[in-house]
Amino acid sequence: MARLDWPGLMRAGMRGAGLKPDEFWALTPAELQVLLHGSQATRPMGRDRLAELAAAFPDDDDGQER
Repeated sequence: MARLDWPGLMRAGMRGAGLKPDEFWALTPAELQVLLHGSQATRPMGRDRLAELAAAFPDDDDGQER
């Protein structure tokens, strides 16, 4: 299992992005990724994945959540 480079992430967040330590540690990993790599950090959902989610979580006819 790959280890996270915490010193590198902290330098990028605090020095590079100008975050205060408490701001850095309050971020989720996803927020940190977007902050460091921009909104292009993840690919948009494809048609196949959308179909998988629609099959797994179908809409009810009555509009009620399960």
